[in-house]
Amino acid sequence: MMILNFLQNYPFILAFILGLIPALVWMWFWLKEDIHPEPAKMITLSFIGGMVAVLFVLPFQKIIYFYFENNETLSFALWATVEELSKFGFVYFIALQSKKLADEPVDDIIYLIISALGFVTFENALFLVQPINSGNIIDTIIHGNLRFVGASLLHIMTSATIGIMMALSFYKSKNKRRLYTFFGIVIAIVLHTAFNLFIISGAPGNIFFVFWTVWVGIIILLLLLEKVKHIKNPTFDQSLR
Repeated sequence: MMILNFLQNYPFILAFILGLIPALVWMWFWLKEDIHPEPAKMITLSFIGGMVAVLFVLPFQKIIYFYFENNETLSFALWATVEELSKFGFVYFIALQSKKLADEPVDDIIYLIISALGFVTFENALFLVQPINSGNIIDTIIHGNLRFVGASLLHIMTSATIGIMMALSFYKSKNKRRLYTFFGIVIAIVLHTAFNLFIISGAPGNIFFVFWTVWVGIIILLLLLEKVKHIKNPTFDQSLR
């Protein structure tokens, strides 16, 4: 009873827990895809970095909404740009810039997914506070499930898209890595913008199509992840000949 009263008095804590649980499930799923697990400290810092990115994004999103409210496509494109750059930027300075930490192609993908999960956890918590605060349990469950299936998978897919492009260029020159990363970010922004535009339209057919597309994207991501696991260092291969 004391715990229940505490949660009612502090709805954000309950919202955070509800946002954290599905993120931990996804984290367990993706981490087991890494043959050589990353340090727990860096995984934790990348997750926290993703959460901090939400706080960084919020004021920019308010500015975008204020100035571009009447231009839906542009506002969603800018919104997606800020989110994708923030998720990427925080985890880049935490882990990706270090070759000692991100020392194999799959690491780029894992760290970016962990950052996305941190972002989603905090973002989901903010979305769930209002229905919890109003005492609408059914609304909370519905919103929680939609965020779990939709937005969570979207952020995983877009961040992993950048990671895939980085992984495919892992053993290439610095300029090529930058180019691949740039295109990865552009693709992530386009996917994110398209998702938001389809969802906001409100048409049931569109929403079903978007959610189905996101799941297909996750399946493609898993297939690409298997490909990335088999990328070998060409320099190392040549030295064995």
